[in-house]
Amino acid sequence: MEKQKHGIPALISFFIPGLGQIIKGDVLKGILIWVIGGVLTFLLWWTFIVPFIIWAWNIYDAYNAN
Repeated sequence: MEKQKHGIPALISFFIPGLGQIIKGDVLKGILIWVIGGVLTFLLWWTFIVPFIIWAWNIYDAYNAN
């Protein structure tokens, strides 16, 4: 069976990381994205690379994960 794509949660995660996962029912994953992503972004904001990678992965995960 082919994986289902989730465009709306990915779009929502584009603006608010983790919210797309919560909308899909992955509440724990959404909260972990908020907490871990927020802490890493706060500590590593100066790199601009780490926050971007976390943000991009969040969108990818909201789109592809079941």
